[in-house]
Amino acid sequence: MNNETVKFPFRTVLCGLFPVFLTHSALAATLCVNPAGSAGCYAKIGAAVSAAGANDTINIGAGMYSEGVVLNKPLALIGAGSGATIINAKGQPNGIYIDGLDNPGMTGLLITGLTVVNANFEGILATNASYLVISENHVTGNNQSLDVGSGTCPGAPVFETNEGQDCGEGIHLMGVDHATVAQNESDLNSGGILLTDETRYNHDNLIAGNNVHDNPFACGITMASHPPSPKATSKVPYGVFDNTVTGNTSENNGLGVPGAGAGVGVFAAGPGNMSFGNKIIGNVLRNNGLPGVTIHNHAAPPGAPAINLNDNVIAGNTISGNAADTGDAATPGTTGINIYSLAPVYGTIIDGNTIEDEAEGVVIKAPGSTQVHLNNLLAGADGVLNLGKSAINATQNYWGCASGPGTTGCASATGPSVTSVAPLPAPATSAPNEVLSQ
Repeated sequence: MNNETVKFPFRTVLCGLFPVFLTHSALAATLCVNPAGSAGCYAKIGAAVSAAGANDTINIGAGMYSEGVVLNKPLALIGAGSGATIINAKGQPNGIYIDGLDNPGMTGLLITGLTVVNANFEGILATNASYLVISENHVTGNNQSLDVGSGTCPGAPVFETNEGQDCGEGIHLMGVDHATVAQNESDLNSGGILLTDETRYNHDNLIAGNNVHDNPFACGITMASHPPSPKATSKVPYGVFDNTVTGNTSENNGLGVPGAGAGVGVFAAGPGNMSFGNKIIGNVLRNNGLPGVTIHNHAAPPGAPAINLNDNVIAGNTISGNAADTGDAATPGTTGINIYSLAPVYGTIIDGNTIEDEAEGVVIKAPGSTQVHLNNLLAGADGVLNLGKSAINATQNYWGCASGPGTTGCASATGPSVTSVAPLPAPATSAPNEVLSQ
């Protein structure tokens, strides 16, 4: 239930993006919506969307709007605040659907100041679009069509190839690039925020400053490569890459059934899937139903298209109180970070994290190599545990004591090919500057 089914044969952050809309302001119109349809305004958001031209702004007054909104042109939807302007999408597929799949060239949209609730599938879904800003919204109680017992989502669109178990989550970017998803709250959906590649490459998105919590059936934040959609031109997965997840709180997700979801999940589950070069930096990841960060591949048969889980960065996060991993990726106990892959994984950097209140700090079972430095490994018996054939360079970490791994009462470096010399005598205070500046 974490978006990896295998199928075989901050305001300051946003400022730089607002000119996307301001460049059109001299020519664009501003429309208004209020529940009464008074003062020259529309009573429905959908009616205003139909009347608007490309790059127009729609100001949405306080109140409840019982509808699902489909955007087939670039617009700015601006609510009166998420506590005041509510889209109740009960019985509708989505609360807001940015439809770049059927409207090629979708670019430059703003969605802000709204609550989106009760959709059958996603609260906010965007397909094949660029340069979006989704900010300061509350996305809650969506994925209403999820059948938890069967792990399916009846009626989900065919272009969503792997969402049967969670209906696509609260906010879903599919085939999207250069989007900013910032300062939203996503809760009580099946999962929180999802990035996938069924219909196009998914890359260079910023997921920043969101509060993602209490989503019971999937991860808080997920970057998952999926099989291509029947509508896609490619027959192999496009890839999810070069995205940044930073400054978010992801907690109490994936607790609805055992092993449902991590704080942040990076998945390239089967042949041809690619989720690489992503950065998970400066987040708080706690009390989730899988490890705080999970990176998974489950199938790499000879002769099949190659898997790419390389060059992901996990830096400067605070990770605590998460669960063990499960199934073939199982860890011996509760775990901060788990990397499991049948395919080789190279270039992973795990730097400057604080991991505590876990039985295991970092667990790796994958061929390849991993860099683990300047972390505060305040977990239980194993600060770093190698269950596979990875070459792990775990120098310069703090293991809970001045004398380093293996000392009574401190975390250990366990398993083959773990280099753990030159331990730090005191806790590290920050992630390496060279990682954070990338």
